[in-house]
Amino acid sequence: MNIGIIGSGGREHSICFKLRKSKKINNLYCIPGNAGTAEISENLNVNYNDFNELYKIVIKKNIDLLIIGPEEPLVNGIVDFFEKKKIKVFGPSKKASRLEGSKAFMKKLCRDFDIPTARSKEIKSSNNIQNILKNFKLPIVVKSDGLAAGKGVTICKSKEKAIRDIKEILRGKFKSSKKVIVEEFLSGKEASYFVITDGKNYFPIGTAQDHKRIGEKDTGPNTGGMGAYSPSKLITRDVENKIKKKIIEPTLRGLSKKGCPYKGILYAGLMIENSNPKLIEYNIRFGDPECQIIMMRLKNDLLDLIEASIYKKLKRKKITWTNEKAITIVAASKGYPGNYKKFKEIKNIKKIKLNKKKQLFHASTIKKNNKYFSSGGRVLNSTVLNKNLKVARSQALKILDNLDWENKYYRRDIGYQVIDK
Repeated sequence: MNIGIIGSGGREHSICFKLRKSKKINNLYCIPGNAGTAEISENLNVNYNDFNELYKIVIKKNIDLLIIGPEEPLVNGIVDFFEKKKIKVFGPSKKASRLEGSKAFMKKLCRDFDIPTARSKEIKSSNNIQNILKNFKLPIVVKSDGLAAGKGVTICKSKEKAIRDIKEILRGKFKSSKKVIVEEFLSGKEASYFVITDGKNYFPIGTAQDHKRIGEKDTGPNTGGMGAYSPSKLITRDVENKIKKKIIEPTLRGLSKKGCPYKGILYAGLMIENSNPKLIEYNIRFGDPECQIIMMRLKNDLLDLIEASIYKKLKRKKITWTNEKAITIVAASKGYPGNYKKFKEIKNIKKIKLNKKKQLFHASTIKKNNKYFSSGGRVLNSTVLNKNLKVARSQALKILDNLDWENKYYRRDIGYQVIDK
């Protein structure tokens, strides 16, 4: 088979890395990819949101299956487009993608099917902001309804800050939406839970704990993710059963009843307190950087699972994991998530010794004249598999410490909640 992976980040590099192990694959393409994916696949420089142009390259390269990494093309309807063209594609439909594309849609689904989540209110105009906020204690969570590249959520410690943030979104701060969701703040600890589903049957495909904040001990602004480890220590067997019965299963039933059965990867962002999970948000694809550690731990042929999802044969499958733990640490451009400099050379990247248990996944890199350069905020993911999570972190840090790159920044405390007790 010829496979196309849509995306250009660390998530897509790790998917390429995992798919390379499959004996079913002839040619692997990454669209558009990065300097890391170019070493294990062929990069195709195509705008993946231009579906007609993408279709031309799919036909030219005789691509049998598209695997969609990022959320934006899914929300824009890439699955519907290619299914009409009789091209196999892995991911949810446009209607089902509203789970991530619209916070309001997700919240209504939770209300309709009794899925535990934070109490919330929708705001469409600035006329009644203060009256709505009277019903919420501080801190208040303010969310843009639509996609916002991981920057659409703020936790406001004062009502004045909440009002400012709400008005900014209503004025069009994010192109995707001028609608706001305000939520009660949930206390507890966050965890990520992933399933693969064919619309009816599903299998858990990993748990993880990620670190969204830029600073040590989870301080400072939110980012797309500064690191993660797997499996999550919070998700015990009891908690997992509650996640399945109270969150995952009613969601899948609810979407089917609404006429948009969900196929693909479903990622539940959870808050867990006193062994009780509540849904924070849904993502309609693998998380980044959680995907990187899941791809390292998963023993199955990934392509085999994806095909089972597409052909509705998941019920026959069994998912197996390595007993080892995994950690990934994100190396970012200094200044991220604010202003940062691009195109800084990473001089000795090829001297880093990698193997099946140690990988350096590229997130935002380019290669020019045989030299590697940073090209975005989150640049590299140092990812290590080991029986001991503390050892894994030390090895991941050593990889990043040895990089000759003046502009690098990374946290040294990823996994501190379980490693540094």
